[in-house]
Amino acid sequence: MQSIHTNKAPAAIGPYSQAVLRNDLLFVSGQIGIDPNTGQLPGGFEHQTHLVFANLKAILDAAGSSFTHVVQVTVYLKDVNDFAALNQIYARNFCEPYPARETIQAARISKDALIEISLIAMK
Repeated sequence: MQSIHTNKAPAAIGPYSQAVLRNDLLFVSGQIGIDPNTGQLPGGFEHQTHLVFANLKAILDAAGSSFTHVVQVTVYLKDVNDFAALNQIYARNFCEPYPARETIQAARISKDALIEISLIAMK
C-alpha cells in the first residue's frame, strides 16, 4: 500500500493519508473545501464545492489518475437542499459513464464544512 500526498491539496487534519494506492485502486480520503494556499474554509456552498473538486483533482493527479477513472463517490452534505447545486458542479467534473454515488445529509462535517467528498478510482 502506498500513501499519496500532494501540496496542491490540504494536508490531512488527522492521522490519515490524503489517499492510498493499493494495486490499481486509489482510495481518496474525504475532502472539504479548504483552500490549500491559505488553509481557510471559505463561506458559500458553491465556493466550497469548487474547492473540493480542485482538491480531489490535485490528489488524483498526484496518483496518476483522473476523474475519468473514478468508479465510486460518496458525498456528505450539511444540507440536502444543496443537492441541485451539487449536481450542477458535479456534472462539470464527471462525464458518462458516471461513477456510482451516494449522497448523505450529515449532521456535522469536519470544520463545519458544507460538503465533503471521498472517492475510489482506478489508476
